[in-house]
Amino acid sequence: MAPSIAEASSSEIVLPVKADLEKTSYKPKIRRVIDEEGKNTTASYPNYLPVWDHGEKYPALEPFAHVDHGKDADPSLKDLLTADSRIQKLTPTIGSEVTGVQLSKLTPEGKDQLALLVAQRKVVAFRDQDFADLPIHEALEFGGYFGRHHIHPTSGSPEGFPEIHLVHRNNNAWELDEYLAGKNSSVSWHSDVTYEQQPPGTTFLYILDSPEVGGDTVFVNQVEAYNRLSPAVKERLHGLKAVHSGFEQAEFSLKRGSVVRREPVQNVHPIVRTHPVTGEKALFVNAGFTRSIVGLKKEESDALLGFLLNHVGRGIDYQARIRWAPKTVVVWDNRVTAHSAIVDWVTGERRHLARITPQAERPYETPYVPEKEDIKN
Repeated sequence: MAPSIAEASSSEIVLPVKADLEKTSYKPKIRRVIDEEGKNTTASYPNYLPVWDHGEKYPALEPFAHVDHGKDADPSLKDLLTADSRIQKLTPTIGSEVTGVQLSKLTPEGKDQLALLVAQRKVVAFRDQDFADLPIHEALEFGGYFGRHHIHPTSGSPEGFPEIHLVHRNNNAWELDEYLAGKNSSVSWHSDVTYEQQPPGTTFLYILDSPEVGGDTVFVNQVEAYNRLSPAVKERLHGLKAVHSGFEQAEFSLKRGSVVRREPVQNVHPIVRTHPVTGEKALFVNAGFTRSIVGLKKEESDALLGFLLNHVGRGIDYQARIRWAPKTVVVWDNRVTAHSAIVDWVTGERRHLARITPQAERPYETPYVPEKEDIKN
C-alpha cells in the first residue's frame, strides 16, 4: 500500500512487494528468447536477445556522488563536431541529427562536449555508429563515463550484462493486441525509472533491428513545457514535490510471470527540476511513474497533475520524432525530457533496441525567480 501524504518525504520509501514472489516459481528459472526462437532466429544480434533470470536479485541502490562532465565541456564542441561532421536541428527547441561523428572514438573532451550538446538539444540522433558491433563490455565502458550504470529491475538483458536494458518485440507479440485493447493509441509518455532516488541523466539507445517503417520514438522538451506556463503557475509549482513509484511496474512484471530483480521503491522529487549544467528549469513529472503531489488532497493532486501531464503530452510544438535507421544511436537527457515509443507497425518485423542508462544526480530545484514582466507589474 502506498504511503499516506503525511508519511511522504524527500527520503526514499521502500515498501514490500504486494505480490508473492513465490508465484513465479513454476516458471523456468531462466527464460532465453534465443531458446524460444532457435538457431534459425532472424535477430541481427542474437547476443543481444533478452534473458530473464528468476534467480537474479540485487540489493537496494545506494546513493553515490555524480559528476556531470557537461560542466567541464568546451562550449565550442570542437572535439565532438569536426570539419567532417554535420549537425542539423530537427525542431527549433528539441532534437538534432549528427553525421560524421563516431561516438565510440571520442576522447574524454569529446565525451564532455557530448554531454553538453545533449543537455542543450535534449535529444540527438547519431547516424552510422558502430555501437551494436562493439563487444558489449566496450559499449558499457563508454556509457559508464557518464554515470553509474542502472540495472533495470524487470526488463530483459543480454546474458551476463544486466546493465543493458533491452526493448524487444517480434512477430506481433502480445504488446500490440493486449496493450492497445483499452487504448486509442500507443502513446505512453515517461522518463526512465524516475522512481529511483537518482534517476538517469545522459542516456543511450541504439538500434539492433527495426521495421522498415514504424516504431519511431517521440521526445518532448520538458524545459520548454515549463517555459510555456504562466508566471503565476510557475511560481505555484515551485516547492511542490511529487511521488514517483516503481511498484506498478514490479506488479505488472510479476503478473506476467516475469522477474523483479530488486525490491520496488518510491521516491519524492521536485515538480520543477533544475539542470546542473544549463541551469534550465524543467517540469519533472511523467505519466509513467508520477503518482501524486505531496501535501495536496487527492482531487487537487489529480487535477494539477492531470493538467501538467496533458500540457506535456499536447506540446506538439516542443516535441521531436526520431526515425530509427540501421546503426543509429540516440542520446538524450532523461532529466529534461519525456519520451514514448510508437507501436504502429503490424508487419511482424522485429524491433530490438539496447539502452545504456547512466544515473545522475538526485533531482533538485533552485528558487523561483520572478520574470521581468512580473517585476515591472
